[in-house]
Amino acid sequence: MHSNAPLTGKTIYVTGTQKVQTIAQLVAQYGGEVQAFPLIAVQTCESEEDAEWLQRLPAYDWLIFTSQNAVTSFMQKVKHVSNRIAAVGAKTKEALEQYGYTVDFVPSVYSADVFVKEFPQVMGEATCLFLRGSLAKTTIKDALCCDEWTIYETVPTTAHVQAMKESLLQAAEPIVVFASPSAVQVYAEHIVPTIGWQDITVASIGHITTAALQKYGATVTVQPQTYTMQAVIEQLIGGITK
Repeated sequence: MHSNAPLTGKTIYVTGTQKVQTIAQLVAQYGGEVQAFPLIAVQTCESEEDAEWLQRLPAYDWLIFTSQNAVTSFMQKVKHVSNRIAAVGAKTKEALEQYGYTVDFVPSVYSADVFVKEFPQVMGEATCLFLRGSLAKTTIKDALCCDEWTIYETVPTTAHVQAMKESLLQAAEPIVVFASPSAVQVYAEHIVPTIGWQDITVASIGHITTAALQKYGATVTVQPQTYTMQAVIEQLIGGITK
């Protein structure tokens, strides 16, 4: 543990589906601990259209990925592709590289808004396919006029709600991290009636998630400029300032 341990006594709750092992190690170094209670679940979409999409893949110059879930679901369907690849997010890029792919473009800031401003300079007149989740916004499709293949869906889950409530009630300084509006909805509907927003510190990954939190009456204390869990933890270590 660092002699400077700003997270001492703090418990950081992760509500998404992401792996938290590296984050947990970082938090522990600074005196805190991580608890994971997924409020959303990811399922790969299986449909009769899959075969048609797989046949069409070679016609696209670029494939666009914006999440690790998209990468995982896509790789369950294909053996290998030779398209150029664009990725939004460090973890998305890492996931692609773990499967042996080279990522040809990442935006300077990991958000779809920045991506659609910067990518056209590289893309030119190329054709693109966006590998999306069921809840993906239309930002990329609208800006790039690209095709979309929905390959996974995000569904709310209450399986961990009771355990999360019990843990939160015992935590001295709970910090709850939200990375999707879906997780916000489950928390607001099933946990807030027992444990109010005022009883936790709220951290958000991304402005869309922040908007969802504010809609439900939460005050967001932590929202890093880089939309990653790592950035949330770094902001907490450096002192909470939104």
